[in-house]
Amino acid sequence: GPCSVESREQAFKTAEHLHKLGVRFLRAGAFKPRTSPYSFQGLGADGLKILRETADHFGMKVVTETRDATQVDRVIETADIIQVGAKAMYDHGILHAVGRCGKPVLMKRHFGATLQEFVQGAEFVLSGGNSQVILCERGIRSFETKTRFTLDLCGVAFIKHHLNLPVFVDPSHAMGYAYGVPDLTRAAMAMGVDGLLIEVHPTPKLALSDASQQLTYDEFSSLYSSLKPIAAAVGRTLK
Repeated sequence: GPCSVESREQAFKTAEHLHKLGVRFLRAGAFKPRTSPYSFQGLGADGLKILRETADHFGMKVVTETRDATQVDRVIETADIIQVGAKAMYDHGILHAVGRCGKPVLMKRHFGATLQEFVQGAEFVLSGGNSQVILCERGIRSFETKTRFTLDLCGVAFIKHHLNLPVFVDPSHAMGYAYGVPDLTRAAMAMGVDGLLIEVHPTPKLALSDASQQLTYDEFSSLYSSLKPIAAAVGRTLK
């Protein structure tokens, strides 16, 4: 889905397109933890309501992020899968709260976290009694400046080998530019990951957040079709 919920029309149109392709999960942010205080911060509670209504209309599941501990309970109540964003990976208030809830938790790796720190963050949730933890690699900060981050597929291989937890990859945030997202997505799929987070928007150039990395509907449809033979080759099914 889109980076963030911007309006009811935007969310509905995007969900409609994804639903026709067979996608069953709608991911978008209602609360946006932005680097700049002057950037779009999300629609908040109204965004959560739009997400829930849209997903219910198309029979989809909601994946959305909790930005801080002040609204974690509201997100838990609304979402089917609670996303712990990269910047919240060290927020113990959030980790303890989602550890007590009975819903799946999608934890993103902080861009400066080692694999050991990433695993320990997940263990805070697991130790709270919630065994439904998904780990998501979304790129780490390196010396390279031509891409937004560096997608650590070596880290994905480590997690797949050493941990018995589902592994997702977010190529959109790693690359930061739409032109590179399809190739990174196919590479991740070839590794047999359990899920992918790909940002798609009706008019990416007009997006209120992360405009440069979101795919158009046509671009996403083409990418989705190209993933089917790769998924079949590694024993995965697109949902």
